[in-house]
Amino acid sequence: MIAYYPLLKHLHMTLALVSLLLFIYRWGLALAGSSRLQQKWLKVLPHINDTFLLLCGVLLAVMLQMSPSQQPWLMAKLIALMLYIGLGIMALKRTATSHKLLAGIAALTAFGYLIGTAMTKMPSSWLAYWLA
Repeated sequence: MIAYYPLLKHLHMTLALVSLLLFIYRWGLALAGSSRLQQKWLKVLPHINDTFLLLCGVLLAVMLQMSPSQQPWLMAKLIALMLYIGLGIMALKRTATSHKLLAGIAALTAFGYLIGTAMTKMPSSWLAYWLA
């Protein structure tokens, strides 16, 4: 199964990029108050993509025998993921445009932290480069 690691890792990264792009698109529509946000494909596709993204992440962790309780960076990544999801929901669902804007910026910041944590394998994320 470890032979599939590179494929699974790249699929996971690609799905993360698609997730980010879909969020940015939907957030832009929400900020503009567009009715296109109600299109069925925009309601379904992000959930399908994110399900596969999470599945790939779980498979990678199982394949590498990693547990969030033993890998602090993985626990930090999961917490950042929950924060990103919560802020993303706020960015798409709030009524006030200023709330959508702030929540979206915060969601993108959480996503950036998440990527940094994944790349550095450290809970300090991008700060690991500056603290070293």
